[in-house]
Amino acid sequence: MSKRICMGNEAIALGAIAAGVKVVTGYPGTPSTEIIETFVHEKNPNVNVQWSTNEKVALEVAAGAAYAGARAMVTMKQVGLNVASDPLMCLSYIGVEGGLVVAVADDPGPWSSQTEQDTRSFARHANLPVFDPSSPEEAYEMVQEAFNLSEEFKLPVILRPTTRVCHASATVRLKDDVKQITTLGFEKRPEWCIFPSLSYVKHGELEIKQNTLSNKFDTSIFNKIFKGSRKGIAVSGVSYLYLKEVIKEFNLDVSIFKIGTPYPLPAGLAEKFVSTVDSILVIEELDPIVEEQLLILAAGRIPIFGKNTDDTPYNGEFSFEVIKKALFGYLGIENKEEPKEELPQMPMRPPVLCGGCPHRASFYAAKIATKDFKKPIYCGDIGCYTLGNAAPLNMVDTCLCMGAGITVAQGLALAEPGTKCLAFIGDSTFFHTGIPGVINAVYNNTDITIVVLDNRTTAMTGCQPHPGTGKTAMGEPAKALDIEAILRACGVEEIYTVNPFDYSESVEVFKKAVSFNGPSAVIAKAPCITLIKMPPTVHRVNESCIGCLNCINELGCPAMTPNEKGFVVINESTCTDCGLCANVCPVDAIQRGERNG
Repeated sequence: MSKRICMGNEAIALGAIAAGVKVVTGYPGTPSTEIIETFVHEKNPNVNVQWSTNEKVALEVAAGAAYAGARAMVTMKQVGLNVASDPLMCLSYIGVEGGLVVAVADDPGPWSSQTEQDTRSFARHANLPVFDPSSPEEAYEMVQEAFNLSEEFKLPVILRPTTRVCHASATVRLKDDVKQITTLGFEKRPEWCIFPSLSYVKHGELEIKQNTLSNKFDTSIFNKIFKGSRKGIAVSGVSYLYLKEVIKEFNLDVSIFKIGTPYPLPAGLAEKFVSTVDSILVIEELDPIVEEQLLILAAGRIPIFGKNTDDTPYNGEFSFEVIKKALFGYLGIENKEEPKEELPQMPMRPPVLCGGCPHRASFYAAKIATKDFKKPIYCGDIGCYTLGNAAPLNMVDTCLCMGAGITVAQGLALAEPGTKCLAFIGDSTFFHTGIPGVINAVYNNTDITIVVLDNRTTAMTGCQPHPGTGKTAMGEPAKALDIEAILRACGVEEIYTVNPFDYSESVEVFKKAVSFNGPSAVIAKAPCITLIKMPPTVHRVNESCIGCLNCINELGCPAMTPNEKGFVVINESTCTDCGLCANVCPVDAIQRGERNG
């Protein structure tokens, strides 16, 4: 074995390689993105890797590979599982031949997500086993065991790392040998086709498998009992590491039931734990999955404390302090807070569109073009451009989920005739789930304007390629799909393509598009600023500045700040010379010049 310092997501990918995975698919989304990026970096010739159009597509491609006996993995974040839920629910009935691991990264906090949903709850809903790693080292081992379990039970298996596990780093012992899996190919069988009569039978079989899986987990190395006092702690996921820190620091005496497979619960081991303690405090992030299973198993024999008793919170990420408070309360220890040195307040740094971001230019042009409309409504979507909701742009009135900007806009237009609705969507999100909404708008002739913010990448999650970029996940050339051609094929007749940094033309284009009665579209096309080199020129404010701050108040560009005299200064290190500010200066005080140095 060799040792390597790995991020959790990296460890998951390396574990899958060691397990002999052949096909890996997914859609980028923090905190899961680096799993596939590790496969890309490793360039293992035996592994076929792809960024898929969306999570549903990714899971179905991986399922096809697993039907043929290959080991396959699909990666996503927790909200991506909503998109993939249809095939996953059906796969729990149909089953697989080769091992299929669905790596779903949860985001307690949430740090970068619309929801805090708990994938363990989805696993229970789908009757699928789930592994809940507490560390990168454990994630490396778990993904290999997940493949074995998937093949043994002919079921997809969920791996549920959380943000802290995904992005923590640790020294991982790597296996030198890759497991060799013989793929026999697809065998035609009637049960590959799901019919109601077959589903009825499969559902019964699936319920029986839950007991078998529970018994299997009784002997899993990821589930352990550490004997101590009659006070019991049941803990799952990364909370186990925090719990160990609290116990060590305060020299506490408790019994611990460490659970790496929270569903189905290892019932035999759980029964043994229940019989050796007088009460149990359950520590788990988000939903009470372990807690509710223990409540059923204990059947009132001993008290079970946790979320249902308000001893641990339902929401938010757990930490040393959160677990310390819950543990001290459970043990009846007075939680004396040590006086802490007062530290100065950190300045507020709200997220903001980058200096030179083409989305700022698009939003501003649309804002100016629609300023005389009675009630324009700006529907947003998931991506960097969601930040357009902040002042001074104030250009995102709604944001629900991937692809919903286009469809929410249609509902608003139907409910409030005469309202002009603009739906902003990124290029990657357009391919992800935007196209069905476009078709719906055309089919029902709904009067909305679709604005595709085409910055040539999936910027929010680290600039991954998508079907419009002309590159695959592995960097190989691919056919770049034409967004305008797709819109036209969907039936949109009024389409404009514009460079958003061409301010005057952009405003005119938006005016034309929103004045059209029916579905129209604007494609605002300019690359993400992270994809281009810093130009040799820069914009500066000269002595003509009158201190009106119009440029700052209108655009909110982070490269622009007022000085102590109230005049505007442009930070040359962050200015990307987009020139948008020069268009809003009433006295032409902002001019282009050579960059210093």
